[in-house]
Amino acid sequence: MIKETVLSRSIRVMFVSGLALGMQAATAQEAAPEAMQKVEVTGSRIPTLNTDGISPMVVLGSKDIKIDGVRNVESLLNNLPQVFASQSGNVVNGATGTATVNLRGLGDNRTLVLVDGRRMPAGSPGTSAADLNQIPSALIKRVEVMTGGAGAVYGADAVAGVVNFIMNDSFEGVQVELNGSGYNHQQNNPRGVADIVAKRAATNPSQFAVPDNKRFDGRSKDASLLIGGNFADGKGNATLFFSYKKDDALLQSERDFSACSLSASAAGFACGGSGTNATGRFTNTKTNTVYTTTASGDPRLYNGNLDAYNFGPINHLQRPDERYGVAASARYDVTDKLRVYSNFAFHDDKSDAQIAPGGLFGNVYNIKYDNPMLTPAMRNAMSLFAPGDSTDVVIQRRNVEGGGRDALFTNTSYRMLFGAKGEVGKWSYDVYAQTSKVRFSGSSDNYFSKERGAKALDVVNVNGVATCAATVAGTDPKCVPYNPWALGAVTPEQLAYIQIPGQQFGYTQQQVQSGTIGADLGEYGIKVPGTKSGVGVSFGAERRVEQIELNPDGPSQNFDLDGAGGPVSPVKGRYVVKDIFGELRVPLLEDKPFAELLSTNLSFRHTKIDTGVSANTYGLGLEWQPMAMVKVRASHQKAVRAPNIIELFSPAGNNLYDNDEDPCAGTKPTATLAQCARTGVTAAQYGNIQDSPAGQYNYLAGGNPNLKPETSKSNTLGLVIAPMRNLTLTADYFDIKVDDTISNVSPTTTLSKCLETGDAAFCSQITRDRLGTLWLLPEASIIGTNTNIGSLRTKGLDLGFSYDQKIGAYGRMGVVMNGTYLKSFEVEEMPGEGSYDCAGLYNGAGKCGQARPKWRHKLRLNWNTPWQADLALTWRYFKEVDLEKTSDNPLIKGTVFPVESTLGARSYIDFAASYALTKKISLTAGINNLFDKDPPLTASAGTGVGNANTFPSMYDALGRKIFMSLTARF
Repeated sequence: MIKETVLSRSIRVMFVSGLALGMQAATAQEAAPEAMQKVEVTGSRIPTLNTDGISPMVVLGSKDIKIDGVRNVESLLNNLPQVFASQSGNVVNGATGTATVNLRGLGDNRTLVLVDGRRMPAGSPGTSAADLNQIPSALIKRVEVMTGGAGAVYGADAVAGVVNFIMNDSFEGVQVELNGSGYNHQQNNPRGVADIVAKRAATNPSQFAVPDNKRFDGRSKDASLLIGGNFADGKGNATLFFSYKKDDALLQSERDFSACSLSASAAGFACGGSGTNATGRFTNTKTNTVYTTTASGDPRLYNGNLDAYNFGPINHLQRPDERYGVAASARYDVTDKLRVYSNFAFHDDKSDAQIAPGGLFGNVYNIKYDNPMLTPAMRNAMSLFAPGDSTDVVIQRRNVEGGGRDALFTNTSYRMLFGAKGEVGKWSYDVYAQTSKVRFSGSSDNYFSKERGAKALDVVNVNGVATCAATVAGTDPKCVPYNPWALGAVTPEQLAYIQIPGQQFGYTQQQVQSGTIGADLGEYGIKVPGTKSGVGVSFGAERRVEQIELNPDGPSQNFDLDGAGGPVSPVKGRYVVKDIFGELRVPLLEDKPFAELLSTNLSFRHTKIDTGVSANTYGLGLEWQPMAMVKVRASHQKAVRAPNIIELFSPAGNNLYDNDEDPCAGTKPTATLAQCARTGVTAAQYGNIQDSPAGQYNYLAGGNPNLKPETSKSNTLGLVIAPMRNLTLTADYFDIKVDDTISNVSPTTTLSKCLETGDAAFCSQITRDRLGTLWLLPEASIIGTNTNIGSLRTKGLDLGFSYDQKIGAYGRMGVVMNGTYLKSFEVEEMPGEGSYDCAGLYNGAGKCGQARPKWRHKLRLNWNTPWQADLALTWRYFKEVDLEKTSDNPLIKGTVFPVESTLGARSYIDFAASYALTKKISLTAGINNLFDKDPPLTASAGTGVGNANTFPSMYDALGRKIFMSLTARF
């Protein structure tokens, strides 16, 4: 038996017992070491009695989960300083319908998610990342988060680290759990946004309104039933779990800081909006004059300050979601040397992402003089002066009559596993086969058809009646003319014709067959001379099949949905991964002066993929315990991430990217004629190009079958000090670099490089449409397909401490802190072009993306009282971040307005309490964001993780959260 020192005992208490972020002090600390069983710790497949591993790890126990008061698994993880927000229930524009985890900010596709050490499948045909919605929080026993590369142990995708969910698969009795939560919010934003909205409401009450204070909204409720029991005289156990969860919708209109879409200027914040507005935006392509319309159908000049559309309020701030889940597990000890086991999991999740109404988003339409919907004044404004005249007009108009664009996601998953583990002689083994499938269906509602829109606007006069030219020609007798030319003229019949839905269907599938075998070779006398512990070894083989298929319907595939951002391309692919791997743990010194323990850990994996990719990964770890209270740990890992099916095989198609402006557009371009000519602008077009009113432009996105794997190297160096039984301090330095990143050259970079240098390598990637724009017509595009280019590198320091102490007759007090200092997050977009550091910066619409605070922490004070009640007070902190344009680096430097130059620091105070009503029934309740702090605001949040003028998956954006949980166990 390995001797348990003060250090190993403290670490065991801190990590295994969940005290790292837990509310209650672990009573297991008094247990004798002999009571410990051999376990497999995340990061190693060698069964061991020690759980204080070489790599830094954070563990969340079931009590942590309940005290945190969040029932979405992604929100639970986002509270950790090592995790950056990704897909969540607060993502709307750009939502995939899944929830994902992003370790170290390196991307959710570089974070490997495991359940009981087994790999999860891709969450949907649109993303390779695992969907956390498949994991019911009520069934989680603990979560182990290991940062740093772990590719040699677990295979591809573990570049940033591993999140391993350990589920409760051994239970006796019946447990019912009921949870409910909602938000209480006072509309008193300190930045004065409510006053800005109120001023606009005075002139435009239909689009602007300041919401009232909210007593309780954004409700969430869930219920679960867990049934389990032993059988066959304790040789077997079976559990069955049912769960249901529902989140209510919450619109941006329900918070004052998101009641309008903010714009920034030297004067401060203002309510901005989109040029695709509610009254119509008509651009005469002959004169470049822009008009809107009146109720009588007469034109007036378009005024961006008054006529821009406030697209924010109808967007979801919290997506509605409904989820069902079933899980079952069983194990049976055939002998004392053989256990067979099985697991089954099912989930069905429906989520709805609503954004602002669609409509006509700036296509060019041919308008005729004899269109009876046009008033004489409108004809003149469009340069239609005589019978027979026709002209091209750019028309933008919101479908305010039809309502918001709805994306409905349905993901249904099945996961089954059968395995056997046991011992043969002195060797332990584990073999299993797992199959997983996720069925996906999606619909896009309330979109206009571009094809039907062109027909509905090509209107002629038939005996004084507005009639589609397509009807006259007999090509579309069902065509109904669409009338954007006068306010209130759109009818249900017009919408019934021009609106169409989009549909998508697909699946992801994964099959895994794996086997490992390991032993303590000390049983054979194989050990380093002078040590008591033997050499530990583990090796195995794995075969994995990944398959994805996505089948969009014709309108989605052909980009017929106006305002959809881009076409949805069909994807179909399959590849087979074959791995062999091994791991070796060698104690070098034990019980020596300045070496209570010195050991090393070596791991290796050879991967072969039938796409032609072959790669080797390895890991090297060292732990040195010079004395009982001090431990030093270090690791070096090489990992690879092979391109996934989406990155390899997605067909190319236009998509949208954000930019402040096209430097060659407008009446006074900021770039010279000579520079703009490099991008395809003619002398006649210069000064006459219409810029995108939404700041969105086309780029060509798509896969690349010639991609090679990404490679990464990660280094960690840590110090653990336990000067006394109940105090542990940790410091772990990390340095992770990813080379040959699978990405695309940013279209903004391609454009700026072409303007600055005229380099054909960049200029050849730019195509302007016949009107000179980069956004209006489909042919306008900047190539940005996938390629291996550039690198990412992040460095920082994780700090933690844990202390608990008996306080006599008053129970026990404890305090735990987990924090991360982000030293750097360097991005090299292209080799030789320099890099920029995003640590402490943000720009959701730019290159740095979401906020990356240099310091984040979570500190919890807990009190276990002797009166059946336990209390917890938590402080979550985010250091301020600056807009990337404030940087001196020319690659990201830009014009900065003081109002959004900095997202201020945020401190959130959470309070929770649990009380044992009876021996079988307990109640937990709490308030997160006790003081109802609003999130920091910016006009540069962008889309995706940016929403509602902030980053709601990171900051508390909904207000003061009140939650309650009732657990009954029989």
